[in-house]
Amino acid sequence: MTFQGQKRLYLLRLPPGKPADASGWPLVVVFHGGGGDALNVERMTRFTELGRQQGFAVLYPQGTSAAGQRLGTWNAQHCCGTAMRQRVNDTGFIEALLNDVLRQHPLDPKRLYATGLSNGGMMVHRVAAAYPQRWAAIAPVMASLFGDEPPAALPVPTFIVNGELDASIPVDGGPPGGRFRQAWSGRPLLPVSAQSLYWAQANGCQPGPDKQFLPTHVHWQYSCAKGRDVERVLVTGLGHAWPGGLRGAPGADDPTSAFDATREIWRFFERHRRP
Repeated sequence: MTFQGQKRLYLLRLPPGKPADASGWPLVVVFHGGGGDALNVERMTRFTELGRQQGFAVLYPQGTSAAGQRLGTWNAQHCCGTAMRQRVNDTGFIEALLNDVLRQHPLDPKRLYATGLSNGGMMVHRVAAAYPQRWAAIAPVMASLFGDEPPAALPVPTFIVNGELDASIPVDGGPPGGRFRQAWSGRPLLPVSAQSLYWAQANGCQPGPDKQFLPTHVHWQYSCAKGRDVERVLVTGLGHAWPGGLRGAPGADDPTSAFDATREIWRFFERHRRP
């Protein structure tokens, strides 16, 4: 599609052999990481495969890149790359894209969900804060916040996943690391726990989440009103990779098989629907 004079790309997968019900198919929007693309994140997360099994559609939008380059980034204000430097209106693009696909296909506007990896996870926070009325639930993965995000005007149920050994998005915050540290604005990250604090406040949850140590991860769950859940997971021994998925680019961190983020995220999503 063309948005603000620029050609933008996306990949939409509808569940074959799964007719939509009266309200339409649920839709999961999956944002690739910085330096990725729609096909790469589809392969990595296997959301298309799960959508075919469970009967939901998957939308993979693609970020922008410098001339002559294929792999893209998202403008999450302080990250990343070309999209950040050129101040690309990615939140506006996603809103226009959703309007476009909702017009063309039998999708349920009350069951729209967003997830994404790294720079894509930051984009999940950004679109949810900008258009909270859109989203039935969100799930940023391997992401964090910078501390100058405006508060969300409405609650959005949130499921957050990070890796214990992630060098690109350090658990305790500070300067980002990894292969793409030069693609940032220079503003340090907050600790990854700031994500759940942000959405717990937006959702009116009680402070002090319950904490549970499990063999594969640590799990935090806030006490929230019905339909406003906030949960956070820290996967043990995991670096910067999609848990339970396939490895990204050569040299990227190994994903773990001990925690399947795609299935856990869908379990969280399917419990939520906008009123």
